[in-house]
Amino acid sequence: MTSPLSSRHHSFPELMYRGFSWAGAYAPILMLFVAILLIGSLSRTLLVAWQFDRVAATSIWPGIFLHGLRVDLIIAGMAAAPLVLLLPIMGHRYSWQAWKRLTGLWALIVVFMFLFMELSTPTFIAEYDTRPNRLFIEYLNYPKEVLSMLWEGYLSTVTIGIFLCVSLTTLFAWLLRPWAQETSTGSYRKAILVWPIVVLAVFISIRSTTGHRPANPAMFALTSDALVNSLIINSTWSAAFAIYNLKHEDDASASYGQLEMSEILSEIRSAPWLSDAEFSSKRFPTLHQQTPVQKRPHPLNLVIILEESLGATFVESLGGTPVTPRLKALQDSGWWFENLYATGTRSVRGVEAVVSGFLPSPARSVVKLSLSQTGFFTLAGLLKNKGYDTGFIYGGEAHFDNMRSFFSGNGFDKILDQQNYTNPTFTGSWGVSDEDLFAKTQEDLQKLHDSGKPFFRLVFSSSNHTPFEYPDNRIEQYDKEKNTVNNAVKYADHALGEFINTARNSAYWEDTLFLIVADHDARVWGDELVPIKNFQIPGLILGADIEGRRIETMASQIDLAPTLLSLMGITSEHPMVGRDLVRFPNAPGRAIMQFNDYYAWMDSDLNVTVLRPDQEPLAGVYSPQTRSTRYLSGAPEEAATRKALAHALLPLKLYREQAYGLSDEHDQSRL
Repeated sequence: MTSPLSSRHHSFPELMYRGFSWAGAYAPILMLFVAILLIGSLSRTLLVAWQFDRVAATSIWPGIFLHGLRVDLIIAGMAAAPLVLLLPIMGHRYSWQAWKRLTGLWALIVVFMFLFMELSTPTFIAEYDTRPNRLFIEYLNYPKEVLSMLWEGYLSTVTIGIFLCVSLTTLFAWLLRPWAQETSTGSYRKAILVWPIVVLAVFISIRSTTGHRPANPAMFALTSDALVNSLIINSTWSAAFAIYNLKHEDDASASYGQLEMSEILSEIRSAPWLSDAEFSSKRFPTLHQQTPVQKRPHPLNLVIILEESLGATFVESLGGTPVTPRLKALQDSGWWFENLYATGTRSVRGVEAVVSGFLPSPARSVVKLSLSQTGFFTLAGLLKNKGYDTGFIYGGEAHFDNMRSFFSGNGFDKILDQQNYTNPTFTGSWGVSDEDLFAKTQEDLQKLHDSGKPFFRLVFSSSNHTPFEYPDNRIEQYDKEKNTVNNAVKYADHALGEFINTARNSAYWEDTLFLIVADHDARVWGDELVPIKNFQIPGLILGADIEGRRIETMASQIDLAPTLLSLMGITSEHPMVGRDLVRFPNAPGRAIMQFNDYYAWMDSDLNVTVLRPDQEPLAGVYSPQTRSTRYLSGAPEEAATRKALAHALLPLKLYREQAYGLSDEHDQSRL
């Protein structure tokens, strides 16, 4: 049998293969290497064209393509490495058929996966303003919810993407056909002689630097626009690095810098609201006593309503779109927060801050981490110890984001989710509607009041979530098209307003404190390294005897739990480092924000310090008028960097040591 290239008339694949056949046993490796570079460059070119306004506004245009080629070389090297290492064993004539099958199959798998990631990128960017990252990996654990969301909101895009992925992979298989028919084994001796050079070239391609550490995404964070930084790299490397970080997240914050635990605690405890506190536990270094300003003969019940994706961008009085009229009508009924900031951009980040008062970290939320599934501090655990009936009410499936495990192991006695609703009014991709959620909540609260036992309930809404599904004929739509974020927010606001009206006319109102707060904004994106404007959220405390008040000081989600305990009239010992706004209403505030791999600290004077992995910190000034941050050329003040670093390092240290909990009467670690 002759080589397919010996024929007088050649097909297109054979003509293409001619350019690689000189490489002998290395031919499919070279074809795979070149295919990745071509796909990566073409995808980046199309993405840059799509986001050209933001790319052109940066200092790296048009060098983004050279930087991107360097990243594609890293992935191409990783893809080629296994085959290069196997070539001395399988590249000779005795295993030639096996070598052809192995290299062909490997090349097809790699090309398919690389195409899949690049074709998934536009949809992910449209939703999260960045290439597929850690969130992409985490959502793979919830196929039902994700597939439902894609089916309802992105069906045409997904269909086109799948078609292109399969078609382009088939095209690559067609181009590989001459390799499958190749009969000439080439010179094994020559292949072995050049093997050390090829190994070195692949190593250089993967390492991509002469520094002491291999290249990582931080090296390509060259602008103050996080999206543009993500366009420089490719989606396969972005997702792969996210997987690597998930396996090493216990040390995730170490890339910001180092401080000894004693230095960290000194910074944390120097806050005005903690400076006079006594820290008497070695095991729980932030554990301290909190005494409420107002003593109550019977502490209040507590209901926290965590509103999905309700950022300040949807609240007119906070500079947003006027789609929350019911919330606006409630603003004078209680403590209204004018400058409240979320700690992150995901629901579980809001959960850990609001329910546990826990600082954010570059690792996953503690709601998902293994060592915090039991023995971790929550308001539920504290209140349960004081005789409260505790529970979580959700319209979706509580297993999502590992909430059921975290809550059931940390003080929540009762969990109601989608399976507990009978004949709901409306069911969407993420569960029952908010009106069904609040009907269930009303039923539960009334029973709890009748029982005479104090109670705590965390109520988590879900209607304001992509693909923005809600019942018909409930609201006057803000947008003409029904399933938009503005209309979903307006529906969620409607359901919330109806519930508060019902609660006000219920017997439990006068004995119950309510907190309405967002977990995060809907879509946190923009041309800034940390889009601070999207971290501002509404917050309102009302119920019982709470009078109208505007809280103008800057506050963080971690300040809410200590403030609630104080208003409830509960004396407690807890590890939370947030501020009690009842006792310290005028202390200088601060916002603490984790965004992708960046950690931002903003003080009451609007000075911003941004910690970046393996890079120097940035200093900036935030303007509420322009809702943007102006970054400065010089480094932040040492004191600001130290303060930010201490707060960034503390949470993972406490998590690793399982040192964020409540002591008991048998605690032997008292100083």
